[in-house]
Amino acid sequence: MMVRKRKNLFLFAFLLCFLLLLAGCSNGNDAAITPKSEPESESRPDEDDIVIGISQVGSESDWRMMNTKAYMDTFTEEKGYYLIFEDGQQKQENQVKALRKFILKDVDYIVLAPIVETGWDAVLKEAQDAGIPVIIVDRNVSVEDESLYICRVGSDLMQEGRNAGEWLADYLESRGRRNEKINIVTLQGTPGSTAQIGRTSGFAEVMEKHANWNMLEYQSGDFTQAKAYEVMEYFLDTYDDIDVVISENDNMTFGAIEAIKEAGLKLGKNGDIMIISFDAVRDALLLVQKGEIMADFECNPIIAPLVEETIQRLERGEAVEKVQYIDETYFDYRMDIETLLESREY
Repeated sequence: MMVRKRKNLFLFAFLLCFLLLLAGCSNGNDAAITPKSEPESESRPDEDDIVIGISQVGSESDWRMMNTKAYMDTFTEEKGYYLIFEDGQQKQENQVKALRKFILKDVDYIVLAPIVETGWDAVLKEAQDAGIPVIIVDRNVSVEDESLYICRVGSDLMQEGRNAGEWLADYLESRGRRNEKINIVTLQGTPGSTAQIGRTSGFAEVMEKHANWNMLEYQSGDFTQAKAYEVMEYFLDTYDDIDVVISENDNMTFGAIEAIKEAGLKLGKNGDIMIISFDAVRDALLLVQKGEIMADFECNPIIAPLVEETIQRLERGEAVEKVQYIDETYFDYRMDIETLLESREY
């Protein structure tokens, strides 16, 4: 009996190890969304391909998924690119590993959308030493030596925050509420990210000009709907009078709206609470049309064409601007959103 039991235990342990090995071998992200699919033993770049490694933040929002799709649509095999895509899953350590993988693969260009601004000096120096140009996209990095990256392509996120503050000031003026005390809460994005820093700081610049604006509290919703729902519930339980919610992306706005409605409060110009949002994805613009979001400040996710233009200029040996901003606008409840959406990509 003891021999039979030991054999059964050995067989079970062997099968368990085998299954774990299989699971580990199938845990790659590249195969799902890389134009030339992994494993690499079955797919190699052509001799003339431009090999690009993209390290993305994650897939935390509608904006991010559209941003990723634009890269996939732009850097295609048909256009002479070989794209290696890594999803950081909201962890900086994953992105650092991805960059080192790109360096080992000797890619032609690295495109990095950094989760946070700090902590990149060492790995960017490794890329520089390997002779690989790095293009920072969407967000920013804070490094001692700015020669570690070629350029940044993306949004002027601080200006987005200023624009939101100026819109609120103009709106309150138009409603005869210029001198009224305005209680505000802010759903911030991922702490330390460029979008969080820029939007918070830009709005704060305008708020300093209005002594009657009272910021009750800042809390991070981490750019996700679920976390923002929880934070908004906390705000509503803590403060009796909230006039304005500043939500630093649309997905957090969706969570905030859900919490506000469940509390029995009304949204909009004649409601209990006004929401100002950022990103301007399609689902959010539908809520602008309904008046549930008062204004939404665009953060254009279609960065890829400008990144491609930059790479093509570098291929020709041309100089590129260190900072390149993409064109953006804003939308509010007074606009013809229905007509706008007929021709809008996202």
